Amino acid sequence: MKGLLGRKLGMTQVFTEDGVLIPVTVVEATPNVVLQKKTVESDGYNAIQLGFEEIKEKRTTKANVGHCAKANTSPKRSIQEVRDCELDVNVGDLVDVTIFEAGETVDVIGTSKGKGYNGTIVRNNAHQGPKSHGGSKNIRHIGSLATNGITSRQGRIMKGTIMAGQEGGYRTTNQNLTVIKVDKENNYLLIKGNVPGPKKGFVMVRTAKTSKGNKAPVTLVDYSANKEVQE
Repeated sequence: MKGLLGRKLGMTQVFTEDGVLIPVTVVEATPNVVLQKKTVESDGYNAIQLGFEEIKEKRTTKANVGHCAKANTSPKRSIQEVRDCELDVNVGDLVDVTIFEAGETVDVIGTSKGKGYNGTIVRNNAHQGPKSHGGSKNIRHIGSLATNGITSRQGRIMKGTIMAGQEGGYRTTNQNLTVIKVDKENNYLLIKGNVPGPKKGFVMVRTAKTSKGNKAPVTLVDYSANKEVQE
């Protein structure tokens, strides 16, 4: 397992030399600092703690300042752990985008966009009620909450019953996405498809847990080379 913290910058599209269009998400991942190494002996599990993006001391807590100072680095805005990490690193080392390569299958974790309060039709894909004349007026309501008599006997609703409520704004993972390009000079990854969260939202790119194998890397059209030829 290996992971890297970054920011989702947005989506675009690239073309292969065969003329195939690939929709991609741009993830900016400047070098992460290893803030802490956790072991089974000291913490009960193996993990490394990564810090991403600097933040002013006056805009964070003293605990964050002191914790990052142990790794001889400035306070970080985003701090997360990668469990069972296979990287051979020590506290204070830098981890960059080169830990991944084109064609590798990854999972991307982020906080989904908040969509506010929604009903069961939007939130849980529930069916609408009948709209016939003289029929039920319960078109977009939640419907029956009965669960085999449990509600009537015990006066409670079963856990997991679909209801209206907050939609989005929770931690979620998009699995088995393919890395299309790794750019070390500009510190970004191009990942096929969409990833959770809004633009400029924090994400973690990690090794896919349920991958069926990596894919062959593709060759993208290099527009900068064409521009130089024209000039």
